[in-house]
Amino acid sequence: NNEIEGRIVVGETKYDFEELFQPADLVIDKIQNCFIISDNGKRRVIRYSCTNDTIACAETIVNNILSWGLTIDDKGSLYVTDIEKHAVQCYRKEEKMVITRTIVAGGNGQGKLNSQLNTPLYIFVDSDYAIYVSDHENHRVMKWMKGAKEGILVAGGEHAGEDLGHLWYPGGIIVDKEGTIYIADTQNHRIVRWRKGEKQGELIAGGHGQGENADQLNEPKCLAFDIYGNLYVTDKNNHRVQQFIIH
Repeated sequence: NNEIEGRIVVGETKYDFEELFQPADLVIDKIQNCFIISDNGKRRVIRYSCTNDTIACAETIVNNILSWGLTIDDKGSLYVTDIEKHAVQCYRKEEKMVITRTIVAGGNGQGKLNSQLNTPLYIFVDSDYAIYVSDHENHRVMKWMKGAKEGILVAGGEHAGEDLGHLWYPGGIIVDKEGTIYIADTQNHRIVRWRKGEKQGELIAGGHGQGENADQLNEPKCLAFDIYGNLYVTDKNNHRVQQFIIH
């Protein structure tokens, strides 16, 4: 039997404390040997410890937050998007195990100024601790350098659009070591690669209209690369994950 079946490790259909309700994102903390989930429907971020093959008890680490995207940097600091405050928050563990919270992007009200965000969804943090944000309702990707008071536009334009100089409700993002950004351009049903300093992206997947053919996508949301450089896309409304070989 070559069939591969998933194993439920967290969540069922009931809603007690340890169960999830509309989880939006997940990140693995390799330093603490745990995984962290943005439990959107319960307005919290929750952590599960791992011991060998066992999932230990759940612990709420951020409460009363309508979060979506999560990421962790190489120091173990946790970054969380705060949709209602239009901000990205960073939780750092300081001396004596005290957790400090800092707004590291946005937080200046809903808007389209460079100091503002409008429904930030997904985030990526690079080795210099610069934060890339898919600024969903502003149809752009912003880069916030460490300690910056405002962001820099690195992908997209002033409004939504279908040409390669614009985005339309961007979702998941990944940034490589050269600063090239890979973007799930959700409402354009495509994946674009936006090289550092360029005014427009290049199509690398989808882009042939909304549909279910192998060369089409239907509201792609999240991205991941494997060690061979193959791209995986969650093709939301086609209820599938697509693999693309990128050159």
